[in-house]
Amino acid sequence: MATQHSRAVARLMISPSVVLLLGWMLIPLSMTLYFSFLRYNLLSPGEESWTGWTNYYFFVTDPSFWDAIWNTIFLVGGVLLVSVIGGILLALLLDQAIWGQGIVRVLVIAPFFVMPTVSALVWKNMFMNPVNGLFGQVASWLGVQPFDFLAHAPLSSIVVMVSWQWLPFATLILLTAMQSLDSEQIEAAEMDGANGLNRFFFIVVPHLSRAITVVILIETIFLLSIFAEILVTTSGGPGTASTNLTFLIYIQSLLQFDVGGGAAGGVIAIILANIVAIFLMRMIGKNLDI
Repeated sequence: MATQHSRAVARLMISPSVVLLLGWMLIPLSMTLYFSFLRYNLLSPGEESWTGWTNYYFFVTDPSFWDAIWNTIFLVGGVLLVSVIGGILLALLLDQAIWGQGIVRVLVIAPFFVMPTVSALVWKNMFMNPVNGLFGQVASWLGVQPFDFLAHAPLSSIVVMVSWQWLPFATLILLTAMQSLDSEQIEAAEMDGANGLNRFFFIVVPHLSRAITVVILIETIFLLSIFAEILVTTSGGPGTASTNLTFLIYIQSLLQFDVGGGAAGGVIAIILANIVAIFLMRMIGKNLDI
């Protein structure tokens, strides 16, 4: 049993780490809040002035803001849909006894370790380039006009790129959960006359519900801040067709030099992210007994 003295010593020993972590989080957040109430432009250093809620008003009333919100929702929803459904199918495939199973699993999981910038460059230049890309070359061989994905379907193209990176993560989590399924349940259902689809929907999918919840929770946190893929491929264009909330804040802060407006956008993004997190914890987190 820990004595009161030992507990006090333990708290004293971990207190520097706690203070450091709190400072790491609270100082940038406090500075962001402070700058969001200032008229602060990098082109006019030393001329900062208190502006109250003006930055928030102009950021929210900017037509690009609502485009960015819908683009963010589309990106997150599209990647989640592809990664969860594709992850289940790949997990089913990898759970089978096949030749070179270990090598296949490594190849499937490998894209998760590729840096987002490198992944975006590969997809942009090697696959989606209408002149020299693989898809363009295949279209030319078939006698079809090559399709410029990044110009005519920029948001969907980014969904494909990001899904390619996150699909291995979902596959790994779902495969681990699938391997924990008691084979006796499957055998009993098969003996009772249940076909493959019934076994999948009534045994496998309910068993994977907790793993699917983990995938959705973790991926949503990271997908809300997609940035590198957009910067490298489309720069938010054409127009605002592929601008999400994170990229809009970048445009406001570093391209338009409006630090005050960008800070206000950052605060709004934090609030929206917390709303999404609370919603997910309440609606989906029940599967984890949270």
